[in-house]
Order: sequence, then structure tokens, then C-alpha cells
Amino acid sequence: MILLTGATGFVGGAVLNRLVQHPGLSVRTYGRREPVGLRLDSANNCFHVVGELGSAVDYASALQSVDIVIHCAAQAHVMNSSANNCADIYHDTNVDGSINLARQAIVAGVKRFIFISSVKVNGESTTNASPFSHASRPAPEDDYGRSKQAAEEGLRSLVVGTGMELVIIRPPLVYGPGVKGNFRSLLTIANRNLPLPLGAIDNQRSLVALDNLVDLIVTCVTHPHAANQTFLVSDDQDISTTQLLEMMTWAAGKSPRLLPVPMSWLRLAGKLTGKQAVIERLCGNLQVDISHTKETLGWQPPISVEEGIKRCFIEDKEGC
Repeated sequence: MILLTGATGFVGGAVLNRLVQHPGLSVRTYGRREPVGLRLDSANNCFHVVGELGSAVDYASALQSVDIVIHCAAQAHVMNSSANNCADIYHDTNVDGSINLARQAIVAGVKRFIFISSVKVNGESTTNASPFSHASRPAPEDDYGRSKQAAEEGLRSLVVGTGMELVIIRPPLVYGPGVKGNFRSLLTIANRNLPLPLGAIDNQRSLVALDNLVDLIVTCVTHPHAANQTFLVSDDQDISTTQLLEMMTWAAGKSPRLLPVPMSWLRLAGKLTGKQAVIERLCGNLQVDISHTKETLGWQPPISVEEGIKRCFIEDKEGC
């Protein structure tokens, strides 16, 4: 029996879709709402338990007879809150809630706990530095990243000597059908094929297609060498923002119209308009080295960046 949290989310929903394709595999989802679009009943060995994630929650009913926990649920954004309590909100869910779930999982006899963390534990960029690797020291820069690091550390300490194995996965930006946020905005821009001054950005960024991340998560459910490891994940194909926009535009069936404006001009424009953070996300580097992941698990990302972007348009017409 697998317990999956966050099954109504972007990543968790895709994990659930993959798990239910395995005949004979029993899946129990846990969260505030039941996942939509899937039949959760005894006929297909899927059930849902309604509940919150927190430091005082009793997970006993959700953990009964569970062998594997895949913990995708997290507080990723804080809306309508003051800067003073954002850290507390992230900590309550991402740290205390996760550790409480793992502590009760140990008591329930769970064999493996898979925790979906974030590359933000390593930092926000690799500009003027080497790619983040398995050996890189954590250096989170925001409340979300710090909460994920604290959760990782708490979980590692908790499982020592218990017999429950811990697997930690740190993805960078995840994209795929249904993606939200800045990546969604870029898809929309590419589909409209607007002229943009982004034709000369020579940065390098690691991304991970949703299908690649899900494949790694499912691999870690049973792989013996995944036990007590921390894995970075990506498409293993770093690209520039210019290349990304070109791929998006071609995937939308159009010819790119990107003007080769120097990066120095873009950064100056960012300073003058107060949009330095936006420009840095477009122009900066964030690379991850997944050699440890590939070597330990004998794993390769099953699809390319090009294919992952195509799937955004083919499978998610509404938002593109």
C-alpha cells in the first residue's frame, strides 16, 4: 500500500496518474480534497482520506497497512500574509507537518518515506559557480527553501536507527501540462508569438519535465539503492532562456521572433524599472548535476526537453 500526499497538486496528481496504471497496486491519497478525474474506490484499489497536514494531526487512519509514503504535499506559496509570519507558515506545514507524518509512519511500520524537496535547498542560482551536485552544501535563500532544508534535516535525524528508509528528491523548476506561474506565462507568450528582446541570452538552466520527475519518484518506490539517498533531478539537458523560448514557439507551430538584445541592456532595464529579480530569473544560471542520481539508480530521464515542451501544448491546450 502506498500513501500519497498532495495528490490534488501539480506533481502529486501526475504521480497518482502513474501509480493507478499499475495493476494490483493499492494507493491511498491524503489531503483536504479528493483528487478529481479518477475513480477512487475498492474496484481499482484507490482510496482517499480527508485531512490536514500539520504538527498536531493524527495520521493513524491514513497510515494503516501502508508500506511506502510519497510525500508531495507542501506549502509552496503564502498568500495574503505579512512578511513576519511567512516563515512560520512554511515551517508549520513543510517542517513540522512532514516530521509529524514521518514520526507516525515509523510507528505504523512504513518501510520507505519519499520526500519531495526542492533544489532551492541548494540555492537560487549557480551564476559564477559550479552546478549544484549531490555533494553541494545547502544554501537556501528564502523561507520556502529554508523550510525544505529544515525538513530534510529533521527527517534524516528522525529515521536514524528506526528501520524506515528515507529518500529525498530535489527538483528544479517542474514543467508540464497544467503548469502554472512564470512557465505558464512563457507558454502563453510563445503561443502568441510576440516579438521579445530575449534572443541573445546565453545562460544555462536546468529544468525537469513532469514526466521525468514522476518517473524518478516511481523508480524510488522500489529501487534498493534509493534507500537513504538524496537525489537531484533534471532533464539532463541544460538550456538557455533563448533556447527555451525558441522550443516553445516551435512547439506552438510558429517561427520564433526573438530580438538579440544584449544581456547587459536587459539587466540595466531591470534596474531602471525595479524588475531586477525578473530579469535575473530570465538571464541567470541554475544548473544541477544529476550524475549521482543516474549512477546510483541506473536511471535516465525518459523524455527530452523538446518532448516535454511539446506535451505542454499537446496535452494542455486550454492554458497554452
